[in-house]
Parts: sequence; structure tokens; C-alpha cells
Amino acid sequence: MRRSKPIVFSVWAALLIFFGSFLGQAMAKEAPRMTKEELKGLMGKPDVVVIDVRAQSDWDGSKEMIQGAVREDPKKTKEWANKYPKDKTLVFYCA
Repeated sequence: MRRSKPIVFSVWAALLIFFGSFLGQAMAKEAPRMTKEELKGLMGKPDVVVIDVRAQSDWDGSKEMIQGAVREDPKKTKEWANKYPKDKTLVFYCA
């Protein structure tokens, strides 16, 4: 049985789009990182907001938290992302 060209083309196009999205994510620019010493130097400054985005289970089970950090659910970024001013330095903490 011979497959028609439009179906084969559609399957290949779908696969290229699917794998292309993964490749694009892998090639995306990595977010800047900082050491804990660098963060310590920023703590207490009014233009810095530290946001703890650990999973709820990690948050609940932890005894170590960054003083002054705000806890936000990483699965609900659309709900809270706009509440932080764009002119602030946002530091996301996840480990």
C-alpha cells in the first residue's frame, strides 16, 4: 500500500516542528547565575527581590530559607509574574 504524499509531508512537518521546539529550548540563552556570596552582597538592597520557587514539598520540608525571600509557586508563574516591578532585580532561588 502506497502512502499519499500529503500525509507523509504532514507527518514529517509535524516531527520537524516538534523536535525544533526542543532544539530551540536547548539553544536558548541560559539565565545568569550568581554565587551565594554575590547574593549576600545584594541582600537588603531595596531594588532586589529574592523569590523562592522551590516545589511545595521542598519548601515544606526545608529548614533553610533565605531571609526575606518571597515564596511563589513555580507552576503558577502567570498568576504572580506581573506583581513584581520590572525595574527591580529579581533573583529566583530553587535549590
